[in-house]
Amino acid sequence: MNSQRLVFGVLGAGMALCGALAAAPAAVAADHGVSATASGLPSYEQWQADVRKVMDPAIPYLNDRVARGGKKLAIVLDIDNTSLETEYHRGAPNKPVLAFAKAAADKGVSVLVATARKESGRSGALSDLRKAGYPAITEICLKKNESHAVDVKIRCRKEFVSEGYTLIANVGNRPGDLEYKNYERGFKLPDYDGQLS
Repeated sequence: MNSQRLVFGVLGAGMALCGALAAAPAAVAADHGVSATASGLPSYEQWQADVRKVMDPAIPYLNDRVARGGKKLAIVLDIDNTSLETEYHRGAPNKPVLAFAKAAADKGVSVLVATARKESGRSGALSDLRKAGYPAITEICLKKNESHAVDVKIRCRKEFVSEGYTLIANVGNRPGDLEYKNYERGFKLPDYDGQLS
């Protein structure tokens, strides 16, 4: 009887240790900002490294482009997983994109937003960007009746151009964010084969 208790005691301790070890990666992932819904995604650090690779040339490009002049220069930003760290830290700014937006605003370049968030969420979208530290948004264009996000982005940029803006840069994380090239330069952030919306 005592030997059975000993065996079960050792087994129980072993199972508890295995459970603790199995939980450890989740705790590490949480420390790195990866949410439960992002378990198949790279770590937050890897995502930020990938974002920086794309955005590092953005401010030098901006400086050069502004120096060449033009009318109503503007940049266009997507919101989720572009301007904001929606998947990793909801509501937090994606710092390389925030730095680009601030640099643009400091040079008198309009900051425009094209998002597939619904028109009914306009005030919430603007509030999210303001809380994240984004400079004043000149215009925001949202989803109306379109069935696909790509159509929203294309319509929004067409509207911006029809208002006289020169779209010198377009920043998004989905391939559809950059379809229909009526802008001068695109900055495509990673979406990891569609895992980041």
